[in-house]
Amino acid sequence: MSRHPVFSTIAVLLPCCLWAAPAYADPCEGALPARNTSFEGVVRYVGDGDGLCVGPAGRPDHWIEVRLADFYAPELHDRGGLEAKRRLERLVLGQPIRCRAGRRSYDRVIGSCTLRGRPLGALLRAQGGVEGGRAWKP
Repeated sequence: MSRHPVFSTIAVLLPCCLWAAPAYADPCEGALPARNTSFEGVVRYVGDGDGLCVGPAGRPDHWIEVRLADFYAPELHDRGGLEAKRRLERLVLGQPIRCRAGRRSYDRVIGSCTLRGRPLGALLRAQGGVEGGRAWKP
């Protein structure tokens, strides 16, 4: 006895519909440092062209979410946004950085960060990074 084509199609498509969609929320869950506090860590996650998380390996509950104070990347859904994220990933993912906390914004801290003593914003611009996002004042 053969199956009806509609049932075969449903059997093929149903698992695709039930497949978990990727999560877009960042994994950073650490406590934010007080304003004017210095902190450092390895970059564990890059959310977009000007947002990242630093902290110890395998401990997202200790990762600090940072919005760069000196570079304003395009939003991910805007032209150049995905390229900006990839540029920041190539520059800092897995690298130790040092930051100074500014004000808080939502669930992150606005931070002035350096890689090997050089400001991240300057490094991004030197690599062709074009600013285009909303400006934040630290």
